[in-house]
Order: sequence, then structure tokens, then C-alpha cells
Amino acid sequence: MSSERAEYDETARLNGQIGKRPMLTIAIANQKGGVGKTTTAINMATAMAATGWRTLLIDLDPQGNASTGLGVGADARDISSYDLLVDEVPLVDSIVPTSIPGLDIVPATVDLSGAEVELVSVEERTARLRTALSNHGGHEVCFIDCPPSLGLLTLNALCAADTLMVPLQCEFFALEGLSQLLKTVEQVQQRFNPTLDIIGVVLTMYDRRNRLTDQVSEDVRDCLGGLVFETVIPRNVRLSEAPSHGLPALVYDHSCAGSRAYIALARELIGRFPPERKAA
Repeated sequence: MSSERAEYDETARLNGQIGKRPMLTIAIANQKGGVGKTTTAINMATAMAATGWRTLLIDLDPQGNASTGLGVGADARDISSYDLLVDEVPLVDSIVPTSIPGLDIVPATVDLSGAEVELVSVEERTARLRTALSNHGGHEVCFIDCPPSLGLLTLNALCAADTLMVPLQCEFFALEGLSQLLKTVEQVQQRFNPTLDIIGVVLTMYDRRNRLTDQVSEDVRDCLGGLVFETVIPRNVRLSEAPSHGLPALVYDHSCAGSRAYIALARELIGRFPPERKAA
């Protein structure tokens, strides 16, 4: 065992004993790709860590973009979310510390793309992630970056999560894509995770110069009411550039419009947490 891993294991053990809050697990999901899901996962996890929450991000997308966006290279992914799900490797052995203080990640590799086939004949296959997270080592909030599908990986996330956060791009068919996700959530509630709820829907790629954006925003708010966060995430070049540098936007350019929006969204998200999750 490396000295770095031994030091991490000891830190996790101690934090597990003195953790201030029970861990809240938030799945970030939308079966439609390109809606800002991974960008939201990276920057929300960073914002929460920056405000003092011991934060874990689980990359459950075989593309591994959340891992890359946090600067976790292929050489640091010897153990990944694939091993966590398929081989039941303990969570503490799957975690990689990031360069962001207070933020750890379980990275993803392309191997994860075969996990759905490998798990199809396994009993309790939808509960693999929930079982793994039962020993979380003192983290206080966990974000799960789901793949753009409603397959077994996303089902594992929904079964493990306390709540769901949905990024929704301001486009014409936004609500149509959301309806299938809501049906899946209802099925998960009925069969696997009755306490799962939706903490909020966040409008992403918001372009105030575009009339369609305003119309979609109005339609979504009329349909979902207070479920929609007041904070919107704008179209922002710096948000797009940051992952190529292996950095969250909040680190790459803390003052850009996208970073400011995610800081505001984190504040709004915490305001929706149950009281027992906020208690220090």
C-alpha cells in the first residue's frame, strides 16, 4: 500500500468517526446528453467543498469526463467506479483525492461501458452502488454524475441517492425529455427507493439574448413551479474551456459568469437541504 493511500485511509477513518453531518447523496441525471450535467457535477462538488462540506463525486459515466475535468488522469484510475460496481471493491479503495481541498472522486474508465452487461445476471444489481456508499468514510455530501441514459448505471445512482438534481438545457424539447426521466423516478420510488425525491431542476446554457430561452424558462417554471431553481447557468465560454485544463470553472476563472452562477446555485441547493443535513 502506498504512503499516500495509507494516509488517505487513516484520514477517511478519522473523518468517519468525527463527521459533522450524515452524508446526503445527490444524483445528477438527465438521459439527454449535452445539457451541462457533468459541468454541473464538477462545479457543484467544487462549490460544496469550498464551503466546508467534505464532498465526494462519483463518476458513473463511461466517458469519464468528470474525472478528466478534475484533473484525474488515466494513471490515477487503476481502481474506478467499474471496480466499485462490478467487483465490489470497497469505496475507500476506489477514492482518489483531487487537487481541490475537501473534494474526492471515484473516477470512471471506459470499462464502465461494459458494466451493464456484466451486472445483468447479478442479484440486487440495482443496489450495488447503494451498498458501496453505506461505508462512505465521513463525506458529508456525494454527487453522482450519471451517464446520458436511463440504463442500469443510472438506476444504481437513483437507488443510492437521497435526492435528484436535474440539469435542463433551455431548448425547445426540454420538457419532453424530462417527462421520461420523471417516469423513471416514479418507477424507482415504487420498486427500489421510496424516499427518493427531486431536490430541483436547474436551467443550463441560458442565453438571455435568445427569445426561445425566455419562453422555455417560462414554460418549465409554469409546469414545475418551485421545483425549478431560481439560479440559472448561463452559456459561458469559460465554463466550456475549464475541463480541457483539468480544472473546475470555479478554479479556472472564479469570477466568470458561470462560476458565479454555480456559487449561487450551491447556496440555493444548501437552502433546500433537510435541517438534519445542515446541522454542524
